[in-house]
Amino acid sequence: MLRALLTAFVLAVAAPALAADGNEILRKVDRNLEPESYEMYRKLINIEPDGRKKEFVLYSVKKGRDKVVALFLSPPSDAGRATLRDGDNMWLYIPSVGKPVRITSLQSVVGGVFNNADILRIDYSVEYNAESMQEEKDAYLLNLKARTGEVAYDRLKMWVDRKVLLPVKIEAYAASGLLIKTLHFKDIKDFGGGIRRPASVETDSPLYKGHRSVMLYSQLKKREFPDEVFTLNYLSRVEDLRK
Repeated sequence: MLRALLTAFVLAVAAPALAADGNEILRKVDRNLEPESYEMYRKLINIEPDGRKKEFVLYSVKKGRDKVVALFLSPPSDAGRATLRDGDNMWLYIPSVGKPVRITSLQSVVGGVFNNADILRIDYSVEYNAESMQEEKDAYLLNLKARTGEVAYDRLKMWVDRKVLLPVKIEAYAASGLLIKTLHFKDIKDFGGGIRRPASVETDSPLYKGHRSVMLYSQLKKREFPDEVFTLNYLSRVEDLRK
């Protein structure tokens, strides 16, 4: 009985400490993946069960921990479209419409398995709290809970490489416990400027059997931007940042 009480006491004391360690690891993962403010190019590839592919090229910029803009460069039918994320709020600008429209995190401006929350990703530590952490042989397993109901996924299981503190795999779950998708982080590359991270993220989902989506990163580098860039009025001028 005494041993059981002591074990329960130790676990009760250790759990908050492990959660705190988990949040610190999560913050380091965020910075290892990307600087707080940056610019980069990405290719998004949607692969259908029959092997057909559709590709998109995006130019993306980020400021701080929760402001992101992405501009479509190709295909020609999508060129000039731009998206803005400011915290939980997201908008899509279509040149022919001329006015931004609201979009949601679970929708997808490119179709495929990646949703808008994946494409316009902000810091994980902004959206999630580490409820617990487990130490495995080569990885930390972080059990993450969404901080608000506005987040795309209610829970994440994130496996983090212990040596480099970068994610290896993330399982994303709905509040019901349903597995929505799995993200696989591959091909660690040196982008220069102290940035070394996976250059490829692949995702699959039991909800989209046979479908896969891939995100390829290039030319990721630190860059500061004025606040004006992350406003609705600037969406029609994002191309100017590339000049």
